[in-house]
Amino acid sequence: MAATTMAAGLGQMGGATRGRMGSTAERNRGLYELQRKARRGPTPEVFFSKHIDNSRIVKADDPERRREMRTFTAVMGILFLLVMVYVWQHFSAIEVGYHVETQKQQVELLQEENRQLRLTEAQLTDPGRIDRIAKQLGLDAPMPGQVVRPEGDGGASNGSVLAQATVSAPAPVMQ
Repeated sequence: MAATTMAAGLGQMGGATRGRMGSTAERNRGLYELQRKARRGPTPEVFFSKHIDNSRIVKADDPERRREMRTFTAVMGILFLLVMVYVWQHFSAIEVGYHVETQKQQVELLQEENRQLRLTEAQLTDPGRIDRIAKQLGLDAPMPGQVVRPEGDGGASNGSVLAQATVSAPAPVMQ
């Protein structure tokens, strides 16, 4: 009886109803409602599963799909490469920034060390200090004529002097 009711309902849904509903979803909804009305009481629906073996099916080659996949792969590869270059540059910039900061700190330390060395040099070359140490060691100021300058002119000129060779008489041989 349910089969005849459904068949009658399907016959009614034929050309005129199908044209009015328009879409497949609306048609399916109408069929579902007819099936629900044909049921007697709250009977559960039973579905039987059927095992389908698709292991022997061979996929047909689609050149258009293959070309699309190659294009997609090439575009994704280029995009990946660009992202990696950006990341590499970003991390390189961070590394260079750390290097610059390290160099700045090193320059500051060297400047401080240079200042300390200049201060030490000024303290060590203080004439008063040198004079005190000389007196402790028992050294006195040189007497006039005690200082011999290698220039020979008494230090009057600081100009350059040409080297001259002088021939001296040979020393007498003693027997």
